[in-house]
Amino acid sequence: MFLEKTKNHSKSGWIEVICGSMFSGKTEELIRRLRRAIIARQKVEIFKPIVDTRYDVNRVVSHDETSIHSTPVQTSSQILLLANDFDVIGIDEAQFFDMELANVCNQLARSGIRIIVAGLDMDFLGKPFGPIPSLLATAEYVTKVHAICIECGELANYSYRKGSDGVLVVLGEKDIYEPLCRKHFDEKMHGKSMK
Repeated sequence: MFLEKTKNHSKSGWIEVICGSMFSGKTEELIRRLRRAIIARQKVEIFKPIVDTRYDVNRVVSHDETSIHSTPVQTSSQILLLANDFDVIGIDEAQFFDMELANVCNQLARSGIRIIVAGLDMDFLGKPFGPIPSLLATAEYVTKVHAICIECGELANYSYRKGSDGVLVVLGEKDIYEPLCRKHFDEKMHGKSMK
């Protein structure tokens, strides 16, 4: 569990990571936390990778169409340049950023900013994805959220991509990806029943 910052006496920030599979509510939780900070009259900014144009160019949008204004950036170093005088910074789709993102987040946290990062912890092959492992290692608070397996209704931890061509980043929704539990992910990835 994380504690929301109300006053910053020590000027110490922290990093919160919200991770999980596709369709697990990561962006929804990010938006919820950012809106609470706005209600608390904190200065908030949210960044997203410029490549994520699925729903809107300048908004972070969850699958249930909840949205919040954001600033698209090309690289994580741009966040440092734009992160002036904010109390809270949100970062969505963190897996699409370069590997410097963890260093950027740690630098911002050391300067007294609360950082909330949301992203996929695993790619479509079930492997650790981009800068997320480094963020998980250095974050003070980690929230792992789960989708529901479309095969059995259990908790889904994996983002299975239908008809993979081997390319790591393919933007898409339910037409391309489906959330699966470990058993059904293994069955589809390896084409056999795992017990």
